[in-house]
Amino acid sequence: MIARTSARAAALLACLTMVTLAAPAPAQDWPTRSVRILIPFTAGGTADLLGRLAAQKLSDAFGQQFVPENKPGASGLIAAGEAAKAAPDGYTLFVSGVGGLIIASAITPNPPADPVTGYTHIAYFGGPPAVLLVNNDVPAKTLAEFIAYARANPGKIDYGSPSPGSQANLAFMLLAKEAGITLQHVGCRGASQAMTDLIGGHIAVTSTALTSAAGTIRGGKVRALGVTSRQRVADYPEIPTFVEQGYPNIVAEVWFALSGPKGIPADIVSKINAAVVKGLREPDARARLAQDAISPEPFEPGAFAAFYRSENAKWGPLAKDVLGTETK
Repeated sequence: MIARTSARAAALLACLTMVTLAAPAPAQDWPTRSVRILIPFTAGGTADLLGRLAAQKLSDAFGQQFVPENKPGASGLIAAGEAAKAAPDGYTLFVSGVGGLIIASAITPNPPADPVTGYTHIAYFGGPPAVLLVNNDVPAKTLAEFIAYARANPGKIDYGSPSPGSQANLAFMLLAKEAGITLQHVGCRGASQAMTDLIGGHIAVTSTALTSAAGTIRGGKVRALGVTSRQRVADYPEIPTFVEQGYPNIVAEVWFALSGPKGIPADIVSKINAAVVKGLREPDARARLAQDAISPEPFEPGAFAAFYRSENAKWGPLAKDVLGTETK
């Protein structure tokens, strides 16, 4: 009898041990392996810059590799869709943002998930203002001159953009609506192609994040007519804002953030948030971000979730209205 009891106890202990070994590691031990960070656009743009900078800082903070992976497509929703389906264990994250998630979800009939409640929003990266650019052959040196030129040539000027769902593009469409101009849209495979086509004279105008255009502006290869910041950018004092040129509604940052699947444990979220806030405050990161007029707000998780809700309420309906899409 005693032998049978001992055997049963041993078997029970073995089963419990197997269950314990099979259970996921507790959140306080996270991360115990590498973490993926999906980047929803091609290399070279703002999302890529911020995603890779965050990956470096998180790798340094936790001693595990945070691996950036470019997953472009569907205005940012390819990466968002993959993240939405991932396990909420903190090992799959993605770079979200006002254009690549909020606006893209608003103008897509069947987005992967609700842009606010369908994900865990973790940390704010910030972003640069958008800038309106023309190639050097366009006979306009100011925004007013460009608008006059566009009005004189309705539908004859090519406007290139990576996608109709980017905030930079939406801001430009708002300008076109308010100024009463009509351009011919040309789709581009990412901000890098739009810049190449602009410099080469294949398109006359584009709007993109200031980060994506910084080198070409400084090199004199394109002409900047306006930025969507509320005040002029310190490193680009020669570029006037849309506000001062008579368009007070054209104020926006092309911001990005770190998000993940819905349901990531709160303690993991807090750990990542604190590491991102600290990392982006370090001197090397601050110096790099300052080059592109990016100054991240140090939101804690609760405040950042509230910010995400407010931005969705602002830009989602506007995107549907301006882009002429039906409400889902």
